Amino acid sequence: MYNINATPSWQSVMVTRHLPEELRGLETLCKNLWWCWNDSAKALFKSIDAELWHKSGHNPMVILDKVTLKRYKQLAGDAEFLGHLAAVMKEFDSYMEQKNNRTEPSVAYFCMEYGLDTSLKIYSGGLGILAGDYLKETSDMNVNLVAVGLLYRYGYFTQRLTPQGNQVAGYDAQDFMKIPAEPVFDENGNWKTVQMSFPGRQLSARIWKVAVGRTDLFLLDTDFEANSPEDRSITHQLYGGDWENRLKQEILLGIGGVRALRSLGLNPTVYHYNEGHAAFAGLERLREFMQDGHHAYGEAMELCRASSLYTTHTPVPAGHDAFDEDLLGKYLGHYPRRFGLDWREFMALGKLNPDNHDEKFSMSTLAASMSQEVNGVSMLHGKVSQDIFAPMYPGYLPEELYISYVTNGVHYATWASKEWKALHAKVFGDQFKTSHYDKSCFDGIYNVSDKEIWDVRKILKTELIKSVRDRLSDPVVSAHYTPGQIVTIKETLRDDVLTIGFARRFATYKRATLLFRDLDRLDAIVNNPKCPVQFIFAGKAHPADGAGQDLIKQIVEISKDPRFIGKIVFVPGYDITFAKRLVQGVDV
Repeated sequence: MYNINATPSWQSVMVTRHLPEELRGLETLCKNLWWCWNDSAKALFKSIDAELWHKSGHNPMVILDKVTLKRYKQLAGDAEFLGHLAAVMKEFDSYMEQKNNRTEPSVAYFCMEYGLDTSLKIYSGGLGILAGDYLKETSDMNVNLVAVGLLYRYGYFTQRLTPQGNQVAGYDAQDFMKIPAEPVFDENGNWKTVQMSFPGRQLSARIWKVAVGRTDLFLLDTDFEANSPEDRSITHQLYGGDWENRLKQEILLGIGGVRALRSLGLNPTVYHYNEGHAAFAGLERLREFMQDGHHAYGEAMELCRASSLYTTHTPVPAGHDAFDEDLLGKYLGHYPRRFGLDWREFMALGKLNPDNHDEKFSMSTLAASMSQEVNGVSMLHGKVSQDIFAPMYPGYLPEELYISYVTNGVHYATWASKEWKALHAKVFGDQFKTSHYDKSCFDGIYNVSDKEIWDVRKILKTELIKSVRDRLSDPVVSAHYTPGQIVTIKETLRDDVLTIGFARRFATYKRATLLFRDLDRLDAIVNNPKCPVQFIFAGKAHPADGAGQDLIKQIVEISKDPRFIGKIVFVPGYDITFAKRLVQGVDV
């Protein structure tokens, strides 16, 4: 009798596509997000299959997977297409060659989210958009920077609305084979991982790399067989789960992120914490200085501070994560011994009063405690941040603190339309493409006629209104309106009236409904026969934020009022693609 084991043995395999030799450049381009801010590269991918480009959400990796062999053979013999590909590859290769000319100091940038492109769903709002633009700008400026984050299986949620205007959150798993992230392997072909000690177990995280032009972004994920089902879910959702899962995510980002850099042979000079989520990186560096560098605690802390900076983004308490002391003890209870501290001294790193057990451990306080410099994101926010953190420094006036500001900006090539880019190139010259942060480049603006500016504005507003109409033609997107209301909205929207956009995360402190305090006055404004106005709203509320979701519901209800239908419109499913349309098309 034979003893046969019928239990299936499963193995994970990675399947790669094989393009004709003439088209191999497409593979190179789709794996580097440089394409997403290069209009010529985007046009190249769109020319492969315009309909598929639209259906894929402008994801070149999906296109290369779904294009037929017949179409590939056509492209391989298409002289015009091959010429376009060669021109884009020449520009890309020239851009990437400059990476070898980088200088010190090197910077490590940590953030919970990055808004780089809709094909990589690891962002939710302004923090991620800023971080994504930051990486693109460091690439364009050839700054010696490496970034660290988390790779979320489900990313942030997709949004739809019920007929009553209630937000419904959906979570669609990302296919990691169709995103611009690649596994990082060691010299033996094994996937690089990092380990962390969790209560009674070891957590393992895989390392992925996303090429953002000349800047590398390394992402960690725990959703694989080495971890328990509970730990696999740590990186399922951005800002998902309870506070314990949030703590696990931030331990993974900070402590795991530093260990990932070390496993890659990277030891940057400066560490930049983009929000307090990343502050545990300071604890890991402190451990390194003491354990590996044999420094005393005081020396190690000064070494950490001297090479760390922290950017804070909001004065609102809800934007500053804080954890119960008992929860910290569960996951980091062994850390004080490593530093030669007692528990109270350790808690003082994140508390104003370490003797108060009920006071939560603030990640923002920890980040400020372990950083040499702190900055807000505008002049006013810098001053407000001085007041917020002043209790940490008794005996000092707020204006004496090492807290300043750097005004938020955007990545020009990502957000400017191709029409504006063409006009700017004509007026400002070729140097504007690489030196647009030089104020002298803008002197030529006085030579631009009003007509030229207005012609561009009209084109972009027309495209925006068309985009809104197209989105509302999708029954899934427009479920909050009846068919009759949709017809009225599409007929009422105009591309020749003042158009104001409100697009952001819906939280109470952003005051989305401030506009509706006097509906009669608003009626007179939007329906002024000589100077009508229309408002376009878009954005999401966190699934756990009931008050934020109520704001959306209120706006939807008002937008159905006969006085405002077609004059106030809410467009669900907000993402980077629609954000660009709004930024480029609205007047305000």
